[in-house]
Amino acid sequence: QVQMVESGGGLVQAGGSLRLSCAASGLAFSNYVMGWFRQSPGKEREFVAAIRWSGMRTYYTDSVKGRFTISRDNAKNTVYLQMNSLNPEDTAVYYCAAQIDGTYSRRSEYHYWGQGTQVTVSS
Repeated sequence: QVQMVESGGGLVQAGGSLRLSCAASGLAFSNYVMGWFRQSPGKEREFVAAIRWSGMRTYYTDSVKGRFTISRDNAKNTVYLQMNSLNPEDTAVYYCAAQIDGTYSRRSEYHYWGQGTQVTVSS
């Protein structure tokens, strides 16, 4: 049974930082591309970042480039999202997801999802 558990969300002031973690179990973690998505009220769930199996290739949506960093530790079956210079537009529920391979920004191509962690950025 695959489980993916996010943690690290919370309330932060604009300009602050948070580090999200996603611990995965029940899958061969190093074989999966890992992604982060987010969803705010009334909006579609959108791609944020992804990282390929070895961690050598990363991808970001334009709005977070230079502020967010995705990384992974295959020995710990964990993917991270370091978020700096947060602004109120980053407020959302953040989800981690896993796919074997495919279009990294397309949520329909991810096989497994976590339950999400809330990030709230106050102005």
